[in-house]
Amino acid sequence: MMAMKLNDSVRGELRLNEPMSRHTSLRVGGPAEQFFRPVDLDDLSLFLSELDSSVPVFWFGLGSNLLVRDGGLPGVVIAAASLSREIEKIGDHRVQVGASVPCTQLSRQCIRWGFGPSEFLAGIPGTVGGALAMNAGAHGNETWERVSSVRTIDRHGEIRDRTPADYEIAYRSVLGPVDEYFVAATMQFDPDADVTMAAQKTLLEVRKSTQPLGLPSCGSVFRNPADGYAAELIEAAGLKGHRIGGAEVSTKHANFIINVNDATASDIENLITFVHDTVERAHGIDLIHEVRIVGVAGE
Repeated sequence: MMAMKLNDSVRGELRLNEPMSRHTSLRVGGPAEQFFRPVDLDDLSLFLSELDSSVPVFWFGLGSNLLVRDGGLPGVVIAAASLSREIEKIGDHRVQVGASVPCTQLSRQCIRWGFGPSEFLAGIPGTVGGALAMNAGAHGNETWERVSSVRTIDRHGEIRDRTPADYEIAYRSVLGPVDEYFVAATMQFDPDADVTMAAQKTLLEVRKSTQPLGLPSCGSVFRNPADGYAAELIEAAGLKGHRIGGAEVSTKHANFIINVNDATASDIENLITFVHDTVERAHGIDLIHEVRIVGVAGE
């Protein structure tokens, strides 16, 4: 595919054959054919409006819940993390937040304002946009329980305002209009005198003590089944510490796969498949992976 020629009015940066291993928390992934980092929403809208409709578009945030295969991604990857990171209080206990804001940052600001429940957001290792896309949650709370409205941009650069009624929302699942991407949300919280930085710190300490933070991973690999926890099933199947190539099932938390020794994306995907199949044989439970697996397989 030929690289598109940018309109002189487009201010963002376009890179060719950008290694996605530089941008994902697993530190793996082949090249993005084109990698566009917009300056702001207007810049992105202009870029998309001039992009040929045949070019695939992949929306990319912090890369914390993503496995890009070794063959990379065709078309254009939009690096959305460069968009607005503003958090604004717009009424009693209502917050407007850019999709590029890290969930931990949103949690911290809501706590300062005394809005709750908001500590749970600190348990989500990604951006608000990623949390919206998958209805991420932690500690018994989910993102869309707090959403009043969202703003999206579509494949052609058109911006829309939508409500939760436009989406089918379930556990770790959000289905809505195709080829639209979240750029902002309005969220409703409650006055909560019990919300404190200490409570958030406690939750973060729990994460630190129970999860392999600081190591290359994608967070939780599998969704929890209806009755139970994926980590317990994986551990009971004797898979803690199991390796394929440079990928390992964490010995600290069995629902994490970590890149311990220059793993390839293929190593990690093969280990995900092995864990799934082993748990299904051992327990009769079909685990659904939470991590998003995209791109072209390597040779």
